[in-house]
Amino acid sequence: MSDMDILYTLSGFGVGAIVGLTGVGGGSLMTPLLVLLFGIPPATAVGTDLLYAALTKAGGTVAHGRKGHIDWQITRRLAAGSIPAAAITLLVLSQMPKGSNVIGQVISHGLGFALILTSVAILFGRQLRDYAGKHDDSPLRHRYLGPITVTVGAILGVLVTISSVGAGALGVAVLFFLYPKLSAVRIVGSDVAHAVPLTLVAGLGHWLLGGVDWALLGSLLLGSLPGIWLGTQISAKVPEHILRRLLASMLVLIGTKLVFA
Repeated sequence: MSDMDILYTLSGFGVGAIVGLTGVGGGSLMTPLLVLLFGIPPATAVGTDLLYAALTKAGGTVAHGRKGHIDWQITRRLAAGSIPAAAITLLVLSQMPKGSNVIGQVISHGLGFALILTSVAILFGRQLRDYAGKHDDSPLRHRYLGPITVTVGAILGVLVTISSVGAGALGVAVLFFLYPKLSAVRIVGSDVAHAVPLTLVAGLGHWLLGGVDWALLGSLLLGSLPGIWLGTQISAKVPEHILRRLLASMLVLIGTKLVFA
């Protein structure tokens, strides 16, 4: 294993530990880390991270499914919007000029925008859920809940395909807003289950476009899986609200840098 492979594995371990501690931070930390610290081309970083997310969240989906923590109707609604949106986004990316920096710029700016949105979701997710809970009795809201969820899925499909960010904290925050009476564990389980097909389709699409580094993917997985386990074990001993605020602040700084780079 080369020195760079070891650094990738250590980075995967660090990001995995943060995910285990806070429940968020996978794509929102891994992709900018690969781009800004290691100089990985944005398209390759996003494609590799998408398949990384699909593999790691598949295990989470199995665990949530066995415990009955997934609302499959919500998952299907999200996927009905996100999968077609991901396919269309990939088609658009494939039509962009090869050999130019256009795709890299689009992905970098999309990544920065998604990071800023994710930081807002981390900071104000609870307030959004409280607000939605007070206005949950509107007949109009319930009538259009299905189509709205499909539309949200489509938006997430575009964001995730361009940036690999959005299927985690952002998706959870939106679901909390749309389904405030659903338990937190079922919201998270449904979001994780939806992320698997979305990141798999988007990741395979990036692979077809030449945007996946399989050796890098292996190194990241080697570190992140034990990192997630360790973070989960010690999560109860660390003040989560402090970690989330630090994480959100970091994402704002990184997102701003990418948007205005």
